[in-house]
Amino acid sequence: MRFIRQTGDLSDIKILLIGGSAGSIDVIIKILQGLKENLSLAIVIVIHRKSTSDSTLTQLFDRRSKIRVIEAEEKEKILPGKIYLAPANYHLLIENDNTFSLDTSEKVQFSRPSIDVTFESAAEVYNKHLAALLLSGANSDGAQGILNIANTGGLTIVQNPDSAEVDFMPKAAIFKTVVDYIIDSEDLADFVNNLSAAQISE
Repeated sequence: MRFIRQTGDLSDIKILLIGGSAGSIDVIIKILQGLKENLSLAIVIVIHRKSTSDSTLTQLFDRRSKIRVIEAEEKEKILPGKIYLAPANYHLLIENDNTFSLDTSEKVQFSRPSIDVTFESAAEVYNKHLAALLLSGANSDGAQGILNIANTGGLTIVQNPDSAEVDFMPKAAIFKTVVDYIIDSEDLADFVNNLSAAQISE
């Protein structure tokens, strides 16, 4: 683990966004498998996926997780201790009342859901109470979102490109801004647990 910028207080974080594309599914599964059941954060996962309503990915994550993984729904309230997955073929936005909004506008970075769309909307709502983790992927989706989150006082984490199956996405974020943490894939679950524990001990 490398500590780079380290702004803010871990105990301020209320929600963690996880974005990824090619090569990120196995990393997300490892994170989910390693999570402790007393999760105090909301976790929102945005991953590039097939443009269908197929629930296979949701079921895969849910089976591997100690905590239920559900697809985010329109106007659903974001609650601590819950894990949400962006549904296929929709951009997932976070609104000022801490609910989800689903959007079918044009693809961003050739993707819908787009990581940037979710990251940028969340940055406007949560500011310093937001953390975002960007994983393996084959394009630069998420890099602008990481920059926006950094600029609004949020916590930014990137998978170490050396441990990523496809390093383009994490490298794009590192080139875009100075992130708070660069973490090897095998250490990510522990980091998320520590982030959650910081809220419990607050």
